[in-house]
Amino acid sequence: MPLSARNRIKGVVKGIEKGQVAATIKIEITDTATITSMITKEAAEDLALKVGDKVEAVVKASEVMVSKE
Repeated sequence: MPLSARNRIKGVVKGIEKGQVAATIKIEITDTATITSMITKEAAEDLALKVGDKVEAVVKASEVMVSKE
């Protein structure tokens, strides 16, 4: 599916927590980096997400905050 977002990061689903309305999806992108996404429970069910699935995290934002250690 073509998208305008250019920040597409491939990973593997490592965890799914579903609430009544939202679902938190943990996506491992490297051995030491994980992205956490919150999506609707309905979207998670429509995608039939399960641990071990190969997915893409698509990041589209009007601003990105950066901090320095």
